[in-house]
Amino acid sequence: MNFSGLRVLVVDDQASIGELIAYILEDLGAVVTVATSAVEALAALQQQLPDLLLCDIVMPDMDGYMLIQRVRVLSREQGKQIPAIALTAHAGEHNQQQALAAGFQMHISKPVELEELIRAIVSLVSQQ
Repeated sequence: MNFSGLRVLVVDDQASIGELIAYILEDLGAVVTVATSAVEALAALQQQLPDLLLCDIVMPDMDGYMLIQRVRVLSREQGKQIPAIALTAHAGEHNQQQALAAGFQMHISKPVELEELIRAIVSLVSQQ
């Protein structure tokens, strides 16, 4: 698998999780920015829109649902739809439906299986 040049923004308030995902994706050729809060993510989005957003849902101050709503407004203003995957410990049909309704294209439960994450990324990126 080669994600050469794919710009990914990973948002997770647990820095170790974001760094691990970044390490894996960078090894596959992606260019990854890690944010440990929604506020950091919004600042990163002001610099450059990514090709993909991987975002935790449960975060202090501003959760992933609030962040994806802001991302959708920003992406409309920029004329670019950013594919987004919700990463959360909250599994289940209700949580998945809530994430999709909020603006994510996919919902993956933590702990994230590497193969599942890669398949999800390939699926979303190939639709662009």
